[in-house]
Amino acid sequence: MYDDSPHLDRVAALARAAARRPVVIAVDGRSGAGKTTFAERLADRLERSLVIHVDDLCPGWDGLAAIPALLTAQVLVPLRRGEPAAYRRFDWYADEFADLVPLPETATVIVEGAGSSVSPARGYVDVRVWLEAGEPERKERALARDGETYRPNWRRWADQEDRLFAADDTRAHAHVVVHTT
Repeated sequence: MYDDSPHLDRVAALARAAARRPVVIAVDGRSGAGKTTFAERLADRLERSLVIHVDDLCPGWDGLAAIPALLTAQVLVPLRRGEPAAYRRFDWYADEFADLVPLPETATVIVEGAGSSVSPARGYVDVRVWLEAGEPERKERALARDGETYRPNWRRWADQEDRLFAADDTRAHAHVVVHTT
């Protein structure tokens, strides 16, 4: 396992220096890069932080491109206006949107997942983190995490990532790049 402490320290320092409140941090990258683990470890270092998993906003296996707009409209714009924010959680088993998840007031919102820092969301994010690892390692991690249900969807999802990140040049807009291998 790589030592992410220096990266966590750097992101935490950038968050503390951010002028806006709540501070919004996006932890982006391809499937299996380690975004969830990094976000949870970062939340432990920051007071009053909340982690949002964009998989909860994603409308199914073909919905990656919709994440930035959904995240922006439901969460980021209301936060920046000082209004309560909530998002409609996607139920992956029922293949439909389900309950409304209200966000509690907090000092820091960490949004983790593929597409979390892609435009239009990028303009509302104070600190953008890009995590990366080689495809074999990412695939192994993702299958260990999600089991065999992910195997038939790996290429389908990876193709969407290719299109989304290439069109947005997401990695180039990151404040911090972390190699998780």
